[in-house]
Amino acid sequence: MSGQNPVTPSADGIAAAVRAAKGRGPAPVHLWNPDFCGDLDMRIARDGTWFYLGTPIGRFELVRLFSSILKLEDGKYFLVTPVEKVGITVDDAPFVAVDFEVTGTGPDQVLEFTTHVGDQVVAGPDHPMRIERDADTGEPSPYVMVRAGLEALIDRKSFYRLVDLGVHHDGWFGLWSSGAFFGVIPSAELESG
Repeated sequence: MSGQNPVTPSADGIAAAVRAAKGRGPAPVHLWNPDFCGDLDMRIARDGTWFYLGTPIGRFELVRLFSSILKLEDGKYFLVTPVEKVGITVDDAPFVAVDFEVTGTGPDQVLEFTTHVGDQVVAGPDHPMRIERDADTGEPSPYVMVRAGLEALIDRKSFYRLVDLGVHHDGWFGLWSSGAFFGVIPSAELESG
């Protein structure tokens, strides 16, 4: 038979391919570079909810599986298997940091975040934190790097807890973690506000 009919990517097909290819631990998406197969009607909302065809994906294990094959390339998000690469939409960050543990104080302080899909990440030089402020409202949106350019938005309750740990250092109010200081707001702005 000459030629093949292109197969429309589906969430079930991608999940099956990942289960077949993936062993224990994170998927080696950095090693997978298949051809682009098109966009999938899948979206990650700002609150971390995954949608497929406009409907929330209710199975945590499926969301966790998809999150393990997420890749960021040139500012676009893809689900990648050894044989497929499909584009998806991400409203803000693909992950949400829903809690954290703190050990130590000052420069010896360590902040370990847990995402809504169970990833754990220690903020520091390899996993920096950053704060974006809305130009109109000034409202902060804090993030921590999870892996390979993929960030987690730190949820509001966790951010309030982080602010309680904040200190002034070199003209900034911010946080220490793993020997790195992450500025939240210039000290002068905080004192004048």
